[in-house]
Amino acid sequence: MSLCALDEQSFRLCCRLLLQQSEELNDGWSWESVQGSEEGYLKKTALRSVIMDSSRVWDLDGLNSDSETHSSCQEQEQSAPASIDDAEDVKGDMEDDEDDDGVCAESAGSIQALQYEYHVLFSCSYGAPVLYFRACTLEGRSLSMEEVWSSVHPNFRLGLQRSPLNTITLQEHPLLGQPFFMLHPCRTEDFMRPVLQAAQHQHRPVNYVLTWLSVVGPLVGIEVPLKYCTLLHPAASPD
Repeated sequence: MSLCALDEQSFRLCCRLLLQQSEELNDGWSWESVQGSEEGYLKKTALRSVIMDSSRVWDLDGLNSDSETHSSCQEQEQSAPASIDDAEDVKGDMEDDEDDDGVCAESAGSIQALQYEYHVLFSCSYGAPVLYFRACTLEGRSLSMEEVWSSVHPNFRLGLQRSPLNTITLQEHPLLGQPFFMLHPCRTEDFMRPVLQAAQHQHRPVNYVLTWLSVVGPLVGIEVPLKYCTLLHPAASPD
């Protein structure tokens, strides 16, 4: 792949490697093929516990997550196409935008479990992966845009809202034709460029999709375990 852009072939290779590691870690990612087409996408479903009240939805998982679940890796084997440590600097820049008033305090609302479905697709237009997701209650009610925004951890929410083009929007899923929320990919090159440049300078391979996911995933509740950095496996087809 080129330094800052991803082609579809490289995207699929990165996905295959991520799927191998996910299976080893029992992390729940799978490959979904579109019937009658060669296209497909990564998929993961997860339950997230949140506190819901009349004004906010606070993400408990983001508040209580162990520090080791955030993807950061100081060393990487040469044969492993995954490097996540440089992404922490990017994520730190996003957290710098947080305001003390935005930090979650205890709420009198009730704890509720929500079902999230995450899809990772390749965008030819941006030459980058794109994260689509949808969320609903266990009774099947879909979350509104306001509820989805409220479920973003306060540390990230203000930074997203200050950057309108780097935000959550409601879009039609390009392969399923159904409404999904999407993290806009317009700034992907901005935060991936320093990661890839550092890896190139240090002669370290990078799994573009894994590193990208470690940056954007936590915004909507996806945690990428540290162990992804240490599992080394040959490629295998996701089909």
